[in-house]
Amino acid sequence: MQYGICHLSIVPLRASTSHESEMTSQLLYGEFFKVLEERVHWSRIRNAFDDFEAWIDNKQYKKIDEAEYDALKEDDLQLSSDLIEYITDDNGLLMPVVLGSVLNYTNKLGHAFEGEKVKPSSLKKQNLINTALLYLNSPHILGGKSPFGIDCSGFTQTVYKLNGYSIKRNAADQSKQGEALSFIEESEPGDLVFFDDNEGVINHVGLMMKDNYIIHVDGKVRIDRIDHSGIFNTELKKHTHKLRVIKKII
Repeated sequence: MQYGICHLSIVPLRASTSHESEMTSQLLYGEFFKVLEERVHWSRIRNAFDDFEAWIDNKQYKKIDEAEYDALKEDDLQLSSDLIEYITDDNGLLMPVVLGSVLNYTNKLGHAFEGEKVKPSSLKKQNLINTALLYLNSPHILGGKSPFGIDCSGFTQTVYKLNGYSIKRNAADQSKQGEALSFIEESEPGDLVFFDDNEGVINHVGLMMKDNYIIHVDGKVRIDRIDHSGIFNTELKKHTHKLRVIKKII
């Protein structure tokens, strides 16, 4: 088995071995993984944080050995806590890193980081919404996980990650975690709210807020009203997403 780490700011993960293939997720700086299959130009990987599998360009990661991988798995994550910070690489050049980047391996990559970092270890649930608000107005990008482009499940996963909790990458998988609630009135800020399409497939997720509001990604990270039917877009004056289930993860 081989192992790798993302040594660049934001790297796309693809559904297949082509730059034209769908971007299914991203790796942020410092995220590490197992290499399941290596080809000439591409490798299929499994992210250590959430077991998400996809293809990565071989030029966009560095290999590490099993002992280094295991040490990273055992260590508590140290994460970048500002929307954007900079590291100095081994050539003395600046490279941006975004909110949620992993800083545990920075020195071994020959990089220097002098910005703010957080070592999350199950922070209080009330902090989830404060973290979510940092992403307000970030544009929607399918597969995105950064303030410069994020999708609905990347948003909820990263917000939870920054507070010391691990949830899956996709909305359908996230919906299988936690305890189901029967009514909106039972929910607390930070609970996950899931929505489905006409075929009953879960295709959207957001974070419950106080007073029947939700923060989620629809065109951008935004705040809307929520009721027993679903999300009511306050600009369009109509419901845009059909409520399926509310889950208490914490």
